[in-house]
Amino acid sequence: MTKTKAGAGDQGLDTLDPGKTPARDAVHFRRIIAAQKGVAAAEDELRQAVADARAAGESWTAIGAALGTTRQAAYQRFGGRQPRRRSA
Repeated sequence: MTKTKAGAGDQGLDTLDPGKTPARDAVHFRRIIAAQKGVAAAEDELRQAVADARAAGESWTAIGAALGTTRQAAYQRFGGRQPRRRSA
């Protein structure tokens, strides 16, 4: 699940008054939501791919190379205890 930052006055859509807020096409809003879900799904897939590579015996050097980064950076990002993959 993606985490969001909430500000002090951040109430989201609940604060909108339909009588004072003009109606707009929500196409961009829906596109942003869909893109965010895609990012979250891609991140889950990447974490699982790295976990599978490690389980198959791949080195952090090889994983780092596949990610275009160093082995240290790959380990820092993915080397801790990973939550189990949620099934859809």
